[in-house]
Formats: sequence, structure tokens, C-alpha cells
Amino acid sequence: MSPQPGRSPVLVYDGDCSFCTTSVRFAERRIRPHCNVVAWQFADLGSLGITQQRAEYEVLWVTPTGTVHGGSQAIAKLLLNAGRGWTLLGTLLALPPVRWLAHGTYRLIANNRERMPGGTAACALPADHRPSSTL
Repeated sequence: MSPQPGRSPVLVYDGDCSFCTTSVRFAERRIRPHCNVVAWQFADLGSLGITQQRAEYEVLWVTPTGTVHGGSQAIAKLLLNAGRGWTLLGTLLALPPVRWLAHGTYRLIANNRERMPGGTAACALPADHRPSSTL
């Protein structure tokens, strides 16, 4: 992806997962990052420089220059982008050893998202086996 001045970052999430969707809606209401938010199922993944496999694995933050951050670091970038008091939390999530702890926590939650509040059994299924899958 080539640099595009003035373009907003993009947050890509799993729109088939209730937990992910609920988390993104919370971020939009409370954190209010300055970005475009799109479910990977409706995104032009190729133009964003990401694969479906990666989009299924973790939340992604794509910068206007095409740099892709995933998982806990995508969340750190979202918080940094939101400004206000969120910047401090985003900075902490990006620094070792908090970064390492955040990564482990993110993977634990992502691997068990169907058990999280708002999660459903569909969250645990591979994308091509979900009832609302467009594949």
C-alpha cells in the first residue's frame, strides 16, 4: 500500500464475532479513535496489505502508510490515536515488559473469545464454518 497523506488509519476486526463487535462498538463510543473501522469480511484486504488468515487471527491497525500492527499492538495504536488520557495507556501497552504481558493477555482472550461476555459459540468456529460467513 502506498502512502496516502490525509488518509485515516483503519481498524480491521472480525465482524462475525459478537465479542469483537461489542468491543469495537465500545471503543467507538468511549475511546473515540480517529480512524475508519471495518469488519474484515467487508474490507478490501488486498488494498490494506493484509491477508484473510491474519485478519481472522487478530484485530489489525493499518496506518495510512500501510504499516500493519496486530493484536495488543493494534489496540495500543488505537489508544495512542484517540489522544486524551488514552495516550498514556497506549504508550504503556507499547513498552516492554507491559507489551509482553499485553500480548499474552490478548492471545488468551482471542483464543477464548467465545467464552467472553458478548461472545457466542460462532466466535470459536473458523470463519468458513460460521453461520453468517460470506465465504
